[in-house]
Amino acid sequence: MTSTTTQPANLQPLIAELTGLEIITDSTQITKLSQDYYTFSPILQPLLSDKRGALVVRPMSEAEVIQVAAACVKYKLPLTVRGAGTGNYGQCVPLQGGVILDLSRMQAVKWVKPGLACVEPGVKLAALDKQTRSSGWEVRMLPSTYRTATIGGFIGGGSGGIGSITYGQIRDRGNLLAVRVVTMEDTPRVIELRGDDVYKVAHAYGTNGIITELEIPLAPAYAWAEAIVAFPDFMTAARFGQAFSDSDGIIKKLVCICADPIPTYFAAFRNVIPAGSHCALVMVAESALEPFAELVKAYNGTVCLQKSAQEASKGTTLVEYSWNHTTLHARSVDPSLTYLQTIFPLDKEMKLVEHMYQHFGDEVMMHLEFIRIGGAAVPAALQIVRYTTPERLADIIHYHEANGAFIANPHTYVLEDGGMKTVDLEQLRFKEMVDPYGLLNPGKMRGWEERAENL
Repeated sequence: MTSTTTQPANLQPLIAELTGLEIITDSTQITKLSQDYYTFSPILQPLLSDKRGALVVRPMSEAEVIQVAAACVKYKLPLTVRGAGTGNYGQCVPLQGGVILDLSRMQAVKWVKPGLACVEPGVKLAALDKQTRSSGWEVRMLPSTYRTATIGGFIGGGSGGIGSITYGQIRDRGNLLAVRVVTMEDTPRVIELRGDDVYKVAHAYGTNGIITELEIPLAPAYAWAEAIVAFPDFMTAARFGQAFSDSDGIIKKLVCICADPIPTYFAAFRNVIPAGSHCALVMVAESALEPFAELVKAYNGTVCLQKSAQEASKGTTLVEYSWNHTTLHARSVDPSLTYLQTIFPLDKEMKLVEHMYQHFGDEVMMHLEFIRIGGAAVPAALQIVRYTTPERLADIIHYHEANGAFIANPHTYVLEDGGMKTVDLEQLRFKEMVDPYGLLNPGKMRGWEERAENL
């Protein structure tokens, strides 16, 4: 179905090639579907606010994806792949216009087996989790946007989330088993990648292939209780988070530590968390609540909220106050706030965490999410920053890096400048093969842009 909005003449041949597909040409809808949550960053806002696609196509099948790819190659139009648009760095914002390929209608769960699932990219993570739990399995890791985020978007633009305390990050071998990818060649092909080859397209922002199917591992499903634990000082809360994360016998899914005043931004819990407290938001297996209570006692924490798994499954869940949702709630109170993404080095004494907490005070509010890296639990931080100027933000980032913390910069839309800091040659070589004209999400892969300049 095609809307009746008039399009520039040069799009009419493309639209004719896509007869029978769902095409959106309404300018308001196109604007909405050309954006994500890059607004978290005051650096990205002026760079991306005026970027728009020319039209949106919503395929229902891999065959329709191939049809769109062939048409875009024929007319040399940029194509930007989109899931639910819950990313934070402009991953799906079209820098050079063209076609937005919205894969949110490809929602088939092809099959679920013990420990495995095969899905289309538009499947919402919450819906998949609900379906797999009926057979005793669950999705290994989820973003805080799991209610609306799609599996394809998470693999293409995310890195970890709730569950990463046990299973690490998407990039860890075994967390993505296979993908089917449509190419942007003169005659588009479908390529299946398995094993380590999947990382040619994982976390590549859709710059080097259109993912149409994914095979992912599942985890045994547990009944997850939720709790908020309050502490009178931040470092006790942080050390509790480290100890809890290190407690191999206590089954857990979320270990989130928020320094005061972050809990004051959580409207739903203002009457629950004592004023001036620092808190831990956790998900722990119901079967492990007794040893969990002993650990809380050892750190003189106070459980100010606890929900059974059944209670936690209804209404507000702590998931939506963790990870990027922590920043979302803070910004809903004060839109001038922004954030960082930091991985602190492994240090059981947490000396660098304590130094940064003392050094910056409330200018950089400490928010830790414990994740597993190389077999050890380490604090990753999504600190909330009181933004003043670009120069001051750059100084804060530099100070962290100079002192040994790794910053995955959330204030750039360039793939390599965010986390990797270097060109991934495997991803670049794959792009050269499957997208020879550089039409997929142009402007996001520095390796390709530098290559093009040198030709």
